[in-house]
Amino acid sequence: MKLEEHLRGDYIRNLVKEGKRLDNRGFDEYRELEIEPGYVGEKACGSAFVKLGDTKVLAGISMDVGEPYADSPGEGVLTTSTELRPIASPYFESGPPRQESIELARIVDRGIRESGAIPTEKLAIDDEKVWVVFIDIHVLDNCGNLIDASGIASIAALLDAKMPRFEDDAIIRGEWDGKLPIESTPIPCTVAKISDQLLLDPTQDEEYAMGARLTVATTDTINAMQKGGVGTLTEKDIDDAIELAFSRGSDIRKIVEG
Repeated sequence: MKLEEHLRGDYIRNLVKEGKRLDNRGFDEYRELEIEPGYVGEKACGSAFVKLGDTKVLAGISMDVGEPYADSPGEGVLTTSTELRPIASPYFESGPPRQESIELARIVDRGIRESGAIPTEKLAIDDEKVWVVFIDIHVLDNCGNLIDASGIASIAALLDAKMPRFEDDAIIRGEWDGKLPIESTPIPCTVAKISDQLLLDPTQDEEYAMGARLTVATTDTINAMQKGGVGTLTEKDIDDAIELAFSRGSDIRKIVEG
């Protein structure tokens, strides 16, 4: 960590000990959330732009025909990737995906996959061909909590997505055959532990100060959990994070589903 980040982290930790946040939010409050589905336009299968505070993420959905996995015959495929653009942060670099990008994609993918949001059996075309759904996440501005912003953008884009028309063993580009079937709306909620306090939706400055992070993705149940950071979480921390994930996740789900 650079000296500037270290000093910033110390300032945030002292502020949290006083019961305050830099942006005057409560510890259990999200920043303002804006969602714009269909951001890319009608030519895309689906898309959504999300602004969470000053964090900006664009998720796009594309689909192709491929083969099912050997251990999942008759089921479609979901694959998630992220692009951390250098324009979004001075710490992002061009080139092959870095560990942060891979981790972000895995956390978002797991929350959606484990929720059963996409009924993969409905994506089978025949015994040898299935639809492959690609979620492409583009981070446009990193001001903290990329996990929640990316997860919300991804499920909003999936809800916006249309099925391409498939006839005579070929995809007819630009023609659609109904909506992509989505059966649930998983929402990730991330807390950062700073000075023995849990802060929902950490900003980038708060991420410099945190010892540990926990993301809980929920629908009407817990779908996935992912810890980050080197610090520890108590059993009470985890229980409190889960409670926040259900209550705040429900509020966000209403916004996503419109």
